[in-house]
Parts: sequence; structure tokens; C-alpha cells
Amino acid sequence: MQMIERPWGVTVHGAASVKAAPDLVRARFKVVCLEQKPSDAFESAGLAVHEIRSTLRRHNVPDAGVESSRIELGGKWEYGQQRKFLGYESSASFVVESATLDDLPSLLTDLVSAGANEIEGVDFDVLDKPALRARARREAVAAARAKAELYAEAAGVRLGAVVHIDDVNPDERPQYRGHGAESAATAEDLAPGHVVVSAAVVLGFGIVPA
Repeated sequence: MQMIERPWGVTVHGAASVKAAPDLVRARFKVVCLEQKPSDAFESAGLAVHEIRSTLRRHNVPDAGVESSRIELGGKWEYGQQRKFLGYESSASFVVESATLDDLPSLLTDLVSAGANEIEGVDFDVLDKPALRARARREAVAAARAKAELYAEAAGVRLGAVVHIDDVNPDERPQYRGHGAESAATAEDLAPGHVVVSAAVVLGFGIVPA
């Protein structure tokens, strides 16, 4: 027989998601140069970084919107039956944020032409994510309360005061499983052109006789 761990009331999980059109794009890319001499590799990477900076300024990307790592240099090897030295590899990584989404295809094309030979990813986001997160949290609380009220009605009792609130990562809920539309993803949620912000909560209510 399964024991009731919290005999004082009812514990419910609520989840909600809100979506909005993205107004921010974040591109991650690298410059990788391979030369036979370390000085040549370092110089090639430096020239490519300069070209990339110039390209970003032409696309009106402010310096504050660019995160770059220092240029790294190391030996490059090919491993097989025998290890073969290929040369010296120099690389620099960038993360660029821009609010001009319409310019993205042109920006990526020009960055590749300037020397960015590894586009690691392009992510879309929203500038006002805290407001969307707050809205999702309110809706998650409402969903949890509605579920608790349904259980209480079915059990012939009334909900008492909230005695426990637990913020939950909506992507990591091993012991709480969503039920129904409140946690189900739809094709529209996953469609390109929308950013989905989620929240989840566990509420504990006391119960009183009906």
C-alpha cells in the first residue's frame, strides 16, 4: 500500500507556456585558420578577426553586441594508422547579438566571406523575457489552483490556504507529470517564428470539510 506523504492537504503541479515573436537573434561562429607556421596561422586569424569586426560594423552591429574570445593557437593532427601533423591551427570564437532579424541572411553570408568558416548556431530570443516569464508563472499558478479545486470538489472537500509554493524548472520535472493541454506541446508552439517561455510550480493547499 502506498503511503500518503503529506496528509495535511493536496499538492498539485501547474505548468504554462507563453509565446512571442522573436526580436533578438544570437549567432555563434568561429574563425579557424590552418597554416604550416605558427606565426602565419596567428596572423591569418588576426586578419580574419579584423575583417569580421568591419563586417559587423557595416551591418550596424554595435561592439557591445559582440562577445569574442582570445585567439588560440595549437598544433593540428590527423589520427589514423600513423599520426600526421597537418599544421598550426589558430581560432577565435564569436557570439553576436542583433535586434535586426531581417538582415540575418545577409549578415551570415558576409561573415562567411570575411572568414567565419564555422557557423555553430543561430538562436532566436526575446528582449523582454522577464515579463514573459512572469506571465507564464502567473498562468502556471492558475493552472495548479484549477487542478486543486477539481480534486477537492471530486473528493468532497474545499481548498484551504496555500501552505507551500515550490518553483520548478519546467524542463526538469521527474516526479511531476503534466496532464492535458496545460503541458502538451503543439505544432504551433514548435513552429519557427515564435519563442516559447515556460514556467512551472508546485502548490500545496490545506483542505477543510465541505
